[in-house]
Amino acid sequence: MHTVLVVDDDRDIVKLLSVTLKISGYNVISAGNGEEGLKVALEKNPDMILLDIMMPIMDGLTMLEELRKTSDIPVIIVSAFGSPDKVDKARELGIECFLNKPFSNTAVVDMLDVILNPVESEST
Repeated sequence: MHTVLVVDDDRDIVKLLSVTLKISGYNVISAGNGEEGLKVALEKNPDMILLDIMMPIMDGLTMLEELRKTSDIPVIIVSAFGSPDKVDKARELGIECFLNKPFSNTAVVDMLDVILNPVESEST
């Protein structure tokens, strides 16, 4: 079973994603800002990170820059703040994709399935 780290300061989004992912068979851990998210990512080494951009203490792009110094954990940005320069910077840092808020629960799960279970999702 894959583990997904959800990093977002919006508790409602974290709850929504946690329930959705657990129902879909994923283990979920969470963090409320980039600094906490970076610490959890480096300690727990999740299979995937769902990362918001705009957060207090440390924003998502700064977290991603720091993470990339030592880890290549796949990252999906899930954010309402999708300006072209932010999207470009995230892509330069090696994200898997960028999902805009509001998002479809199905879209998130489908993207995780494609990235983490590529053979299984091709046969379904």
